[in-house]
Amino acid sequence: MTKITVIGAGTMGHGIAQVAAQAGFEVALFDIKDEFVQKGLSKVDENLAKGVEKGKVTAADRDAAFSRLHGTTDLKSACAGIVLAIEAAPEKIQLKHDIFEQLDRFSPADAVLATNTSSLSITEIARATKRPSHVCGMHFFNPPHIMKLLEIVRGADTSDATIAAARGFGAKFGKESILVKDVPGFASSRLGVCVGLEAMRMFEQGVASAEDIDKAMKLGYGFPMGPLELTDLVGLDVRLDIATYLHRELQSEVFRPPEVLKRLVAEGKVGKKAKQGFYKY
Repeated sequence: MTKITVIGAGTMGHGIAQVAAQAGFEVALFDIKDEFVQKGLSKVDENLAKGVEKGKVTAADRDAAFSRLHGTTDLKSACAGIVLAIEAAPEKIQLKHDIFEQLDRFSPADAVLATNTSSLSITEIARATKRPSHVCGMHFFNPPHIMKLLEIVRGADTSDATIAAARGFGAKFGKESILVKDVPGFASSRLGVCVGLEAMRMFEQGVASAEDIDKAMKLGYGFPMGPLELTDLVGLDVRLDIATYLHRELQSEVFRPPEVLKRLVAEGKVGKKAKQGFYKY
């Protein structure tokens, strides 16, 4: 087995760790507090249990995957002997700089250092390291153990070897990968956020209910999940951060955060994790 570390045990991190463990890798799931780590491991256990219930995962495969997954609050030990690190921390550039500076110190010289950011600059994140050629974006989609797409992002200094390695990992994870340039929002977030923000404006203007806006996109355009449902799943706070960043960087009114988004976030109604967003849970 080869070892991977995932930094951040939250919504995306625990799912990425699950995918890697099911693909046969030894996985260290890191977070800053043990309670966060344990919550992430519990979510993986729940996901695998559901997979067994639905007949998509055998009990033996579930047990084997979980046995390869280990939680830790020690980043140095998490990085020992790894071939790949995937950072899945909140979308704050200074936080990512701090993490990548540590990954650079603790990881083997030939390890690929990837970020799951959905919008921030790979080139800027890589500047925190002394090996920007080894840094790339590996943007997974929520939930990672179900969604098939992997968006690989090439920074200004990312080497061909790093891109090839990222594609190889993606294939082992069972993902279809696309390669995009390091521009704000990449391809998927730029398009997805655009649709989501317009859906919020329609809701704000009373064009239709949240349910009917989502139904329009699911039944009319084949979306597996409506844009407002997806916003609740991702987190309204996360969507607000991304929209604010894209509005600033692209200088486009398309990405100006709607008032309803800012209001709901201020009220703590940030989606499923808070039991209320555009829907109640």
